[in-house]
Amino acid sequence: MADPRNTVAFDGIGYSAQTFLIDDSTITYSATATNGSSKVGLAVALSTHKTVETAGDGEEVIGKLISVEPDGKCVVQTGGYMTLPGGNGASLTPGKAIVGALNASSAEGYIREVATGTAAELGRCNGMIIDAGTTTAVVVKL
Repeated sequence: MADPRNTVAFDGIGYSAQTFLIDDSTITYSATATNGSSKVGLAVALSTHKTVETAGDGEEVIGKLISVEPDGKCVVQTGGYMTLPGGNGASLTPGKAIVGALNASSAEGYIREVATGTAAELGRCNGMIIDAGTTTAVVVKL
């Protein structure tokens, strides 16, 4: 039997999730998409009261979109360890806080490390990068 301590994994540790409304612009429901939206798995930010949107560049990331329902509600993982996709050419240093980023086609919902020289971003950063070995699935802790 393999020694379970030989594997480093963070799956499900500290998981917490909440229900929010979708902005119905950057996040929409699709009956044909896995878990209700093509945006599932991306980083989200608050857009207004109780409503989320995909996280734009430099915005505060509040979590990961888990599922979207036909009634305009969604589940967002807001705590614990999770994987989020890194942005286009993003700096992803373990131990650094995160903010939203864009991908190569300027789509929102990705992450990068906070620009510590940018005061506005320092007020919006959240969480911490744990492992950026796979840039499409960066392990972060919120």
